[in-house]
Amino acid sequence: MRKTFISLAMTAMTVLVMTACTTKSETTEANNFRIERGTNLSHWLSQSEERGEARRQHIQEDDFERLEQLGFDFVRLPIDEVQFWDEEGNKLPEAWELMDHAIRLAEKHHLRTIVDLHIIRSHYFNASLEGKGDENTLFSSEKAQQDLINMWYQLSDVLKGYSNDSVAYEFMNEPVADDHEQWNQLIVKVHKALREREPQRTLVIGSNLWQGYETIKYLKVPENDKNIILSFHYYNPMILTHYGAWWTPIGKYTGKVNYPGILVSKEDYDAASDSVKKLLDEGHYTTQVWDINKIREDFKDAIAAAKKYNLQLFCGEWGVYEPVDRDLAYKWTKDMLTVFKENNIAWTTWCYDADFGFWDQQKNDYKDKGLVDLLTEK
Repeated sequence: MRKTFISLAMTAMTVLVMTACTTKSETTEANNFRIERGTNLSHWLSQSEERGEARRQHIQEDDFERLEQLGFDFVRLPIDEVQFWDEEGNKLPEAWELMDHAIRLAEKHHLRTIVDLHIIRSHYFNASLEGKGDENTLFSSEKAQQDLINMWYQLSDVLKGYSNDSVAYEFMNEPVADDHEQWNQLIVKVHKALREREPQRTLVIGSNLWQGYETIKYLKVPENDKNIILSFHYYNPMILTHYGAWWTPIGKYTGKVNYPGILVSKEDYDAASDSVKKLLDEGHYTTQVWDINKIREDFKDAIAAAKKYNLQLFCGEWGVYEPVDRDLAYKWTKDMLTVFKENNIAWTTWCYDADFGFWDQQKNDYKDKGLVDLLTEK
């Protein structure tokens, strides 16, 4: 009897050990969510007032078919809380149906999808820039943080049926915390909550302060998790990529921009107003040489972080505002693509069909075929 008891105990112990090893393997084994080139389907389920028929018609199957034919292999799909939940936290069915339909169409056309929770009620990345910083409560409120987790519980309930090789989650876009540790601590909470439900799902995690390349060195990534992609965004130099953009301070500059080289000449600087001169000084636009080597230098910390954690690196947003001189836009784009390729950095342009985009939904034609040719060149 004693021998039988010991045998049973050893068997039970073996099962426990095997189960523990299996669990560890399941949470640390890398899946096949591999990405290279894509675009953001922005201003549809995020940052848009479209509802009803206009929203349903905005993105259709031919859009996914087009992206597949152009050689893209994935899309980033920004979504906003206000489109998916009302103020009482009730689901708004149409947006959920559109998201599900979009992912199915993406799969049909061999495109992977990153579902990006872009803006939530407790955190809007431009709040401080628009004088509404006091409305951002995410990093000071336990309730707001739990609300974020609860949103992902509900998203997971709907999305968990999709293959881990097909769909990834970016659980928050462009965090803007006063202290980098506030964001790191929130990462731990959300990561733990999602891993309890979906141990294998790829999670996209970006750096603090608008997912800036400058702050990725402060990012603390959960260890022993191979299914994480590190993300950063890059629009530098803003005076070039956002030339004439009404929503940015530097958009007030109306002089000439040069690239590569010194961006603003002394003559153009002298002709600017005092308020614009201050912006030019702050950006070092009259002294700093901007070229492919500057981009390489800026990317160093992000590349180092990816190597440190042995994770894939992803530039989730980059692009040039449509009114920008096309010759300048193409030169900058070529340099960006070169650095991406040199360092095996995946990317999604900002964006497909909005004010940085290359496709015109109204005319059903390319806005900028030259840009498309650059982006899809092998």
